[in-house]
Amino acid sequence: MTNTLTAPTATATARPLLTAGAVGGPLFLAVGLAGGLTREGFDFTRNALSQLSLGELGWIQQAAFLLTGALLVAGAAGVRRALPGSVWAPRLIGVFGASFVLDGFFAADPGAGFPVGAPEGRVTELSGHGMVHMFGGTVGFLALCAAFLALARHLDRPWALASRVVAAVVLLGSAASGATVLAFTLAAALGLGWLSTVAIKLHA
Repeated sequence: MTNTLTAPTATATARPLLTAGAVGGPLFLAVGLAGGLTREGFDFTRNALSQLSLGELGWIQQAAFLLTGALLVAGAAGVRRALPGSVWAPRLIGVFGASFVLDGFFAADPGAGFPVGAPEGRVTELSGHGMVHMFGGTVGFLALCAAFLALARHLDRPWALASRVVAAVVLLGSAASGATVLAFTLAAALGLGWLSTVAIKLHA
């Protein structure tokens, strides 16, 4: 299929939605970075950003999940309007956004020393809400990777190649999360950053 980023141009109604989608990822990462640097016991090499939803200040990260999810769903609507020829990309981005909303209501399990007082070892048995959280995150990031592949069909060649490479790296980072949580955190940051970048490109 011919790459078609040069057309169509984002419509006036698409631009505010694309702006919302572009803001979502950086907002979530900024809140997570601030929480990880300031909350006692949190270690980026041992703890997932999702665990910041736990404890007395957990409501901040929960709110970030919910707001980010809403912004990403809006961004999916923007992509649909900016790329009317793309059927699956906006749907998959919408699934990704919905996974953030789900994870905002169902927190990850404590472990690896966070919150303070939690067992020092990694989580080996998931609670009910922990299982839902993991399911949401897994489905969400798989949908994001698929969305990048779908978007590549509508992007100019350098952007298409980058979108496919990012999808592969995010998948590899997710697979490596069993060895190190930091791998998934970095992969997730890359995925969120690339989604914002594409939204800005379509907005132009």
